[in-house]
Amino acid sequence: MVSALALFFVCFVSISAGEIFDELSAGQQVLDVEAALKLRISRSKVSAQEWSETVQGEEKNSIVLQVVHRDSLSSSSSSNTSLVKEILQERLKRDAARVDSINARVQLAAMGVSKAEMKPLNGSSIDARFDAKDFSSSIISGLAQGSGEYFTRLGVGTPPRYTYMVLDTGSDIMWIQCLPCAKCYGQTDPLFNPAASSTYRKVPCATPLCKKLDISGCRNKRYCEYQVSYGDGSFTVGDFSTETLTFRGQVIRRVALGCGHDNEGLFIGAAGLLGLGRGSLSFPSQTGAQFSKQFSYCLVDRSASGTASSLIFGKAAIPKSAIFTPLLSNPKLDTFYYVELVGISVGGRRLTSIPASVFRMDATGNGGVIIDSGTSVTRLVDSAYSTMRDAFRVGTGNLKSAGGFSLFDTCYDLSGLKTVKVPTLVFHFQGGAHISLPATNYLIPVDSSATFCFAFAGNTGGLSIIGNIQQQGYRVVFDSLANRVGFKAGSCLA
Repeated sequence: MVSALALFFVCFVSISAGEIFDELSAGQQVLDVEAALKLRISRSKVSAQEWSETVQGEEKNSIVLQVVHRDSLSSSSSSNTSLVKEILQERLKRDAARVDSINARVQLAAMGVSKAEMKPLNGSSIDARFDAKDFSSSIISGLAQGSGEYFTRLGVGTPPRYTYMVLDTGSDIMWIQCLPCAKCYGQTDPLFNPAASSTYRKVPCATPLCKKLDISGCRNKRYCEYQVSYGDGSFTVGDFSTETLTFRGQVIRRVALGCGHDNEGLFIGAAGLLGLGRGSLSFPSQTGAQFSKQFSYCLVDRSASGTASSLIFGKAAIPKSAIFTPLLSNPKLDTFYYVELVGISVGGRRLTSIPASVFRMDATGNGGVIIDSGTSVTRLVDSAYSTMRDAFRVGTGNLKSAGGFSLFDTCYDLSGLKTVKVPTLVFHFQGGAHISLPATNYLIPVDSSATFCFAFAGNTGGLSIIGNIQQQGYRVVFDSLANRVGFKAGSCLA
C-alpha cells in the first residue's frame, strides 16, 4: 500500500552551534506551511539508471548505496484529501503494530523468555513441505507486517540478480523470496532462483552457522531450515543458505541468509529483508571484519532536489564533526540499538519535570530508548510524552486546534497561513549529543487541507523509540566497533 507519510520527509541544511544557541534562546522556529503542503507523493518508479547513479567517492572497504522510500515502488498517485487520510491511517496502523511487536519482544526478554521461546502475537502456519515438528516455536521481529519503509537495491547470487531489500535495524536475519515458491507475496522484481546461481549453497544442519538460528529445523537430516515470524502473523520459512551479495560492484561472499519458499502475510514490494540489527546473523555482524561493524544512513524525501537518501557501510559511514552518544546493550536482547536519552527541551527550556530515569533501562532489560529505522512515529514513555506535549501546546496556544488524528492527539488547522512560529524541540543524549529538530520533523501535514499534527505518541510500555520522522535530515551513525551512535545534521549527501 502506498504511504502518505512520504509527504513528511524533507531535508534541511546543517545547523551550526551558534544557530542552535540562537534558536534555543528564542525558543521558536518557523514552519513553512505552504512548502510542507506543496510536497506531494510523485510515486514514479525508480529506474535502473537512477540506481546506477549512486554517490561516488567512497573509501576502500566502504560501500555507499542509494536508499528510497517504499512509495518509489508504486506508480499510483493521488492528491485527493480523503484518500490521503485513508492511506495515512493505514500507515499509522502498521506503525502501531510494529511498536506492539517491539514492546512484546522487549517485555518477554525482560521476563527471561529467550528469543527461541517467543511466539508470534497471532500465530502462524508452516507450509506442508516443511516438517512442523522441527520448529518448536517462532519469534517476534521488529518488522511488523513486513511493511518496511525504506529499500535499497543489491545483487544476489552469481551472476548477481538485482532486487529491492527492506532496511531494518530492528531485525537480524536476512532473507529473500526464492523459487520454487509454495506461497509468495507480490514483489517488484522476479523471484530469485537459487538454481541459476553458481555461488548458492545450502547450510548443513550440523554446522555452527545453523545453530546460530534462534529457530531452526533439519530437512531430510541434511539441510538447515529457518523460520522467522512477525508480530501480525506474517512469516517466512525456507532453506538457510550462504550466497554472494553485490553492492555497487563490491562483492561479499558467503553471507548467510534465508531462501524463503513460503512467505505469507502483509509483506509488499521488496524481495526480502536486509537485517541491520546487532545480532550475530545481521549483515553488519557478519561483515564486521570487512566493514568494522560501522554503517550509517540519512533519510530524506526522495523528491528533494539534488539530495538522495543514502546508506553507507565501513569507515566512510562516519562523517566528520558528528556528535556521539554511547551505544548501550540490553543484556537480555541483542538486536536493538539502545541509547541514553537524558532530557528534552521545548521552546528553549529544559523540561525538568521529565527525569532522566524514565528513559533508563532497568536491570531486567526493560525500558530504555532505541533508535529504529522502521518505526515512523517516535514513541515516548507516557509520562514523558504527556509533559512534552503539554509544553508544546502552551507554546502553540495561538494556533487553531483541529483535535486529533489516528494516534496523534494534538493537531492544528493551519489553513490560510503561509508560515507559523512553533516552539523548538531538542532531544538531549548522554555525553552531550543532541538533536535539534526542524519544525518539519515534528509538525506534519495529515491531509492537503492544512491539518498539521504533532508527530509523537505515548507508549504504555517502559520502552521509548526514536522513529524515522524525527531522524530525517540527520546522518545517523551506528558504530558498534566503538560502541556509539552518532548524529550529524544536513549530511544526507555522502
